Amino acid sequence: MLKEFKTFIAQGNVLDLAVGVIIGAAFGKITTSLVEDILNPILGLVLGGVDFAELKIVLKEAAGTVPEVAIRYGNFLNAVIQFLMVAWVIFLIVKAANRMRVDNALAPKE
Repeated sequence: MLKEFKTFIAQGNVLDLAVGVIIGAAFGKITTSLVEDILNPILGLVLGGVDFAELKIVLKEAAGTVPEVAIRYGNFLNAVIQFLMVAWVIFLIVKAANRMRVDNALAPKE
């Protein structure tokens, strides 16, 4: 069983997946920072000083040590913006990779 596991881990697909997950996690941090630290302040300024992270609908006010109950739709908007940015970048990368693949296929062979 240990030998099978070693063979499985040494396969290229598993290593490629591990690299992809690590790069994806780092890319996620970059896009989170881009959305929260750059885009949201600009959008907030354009929309009259709105901070998306603070947008919420309070269902029940805080009372004593009991915290408020609120729907924090501003955080959801941040997540949607971040998702759209990641999806757009992935779309551009796939489009560029496909173009390179087509260009290489059409290149004259020696």
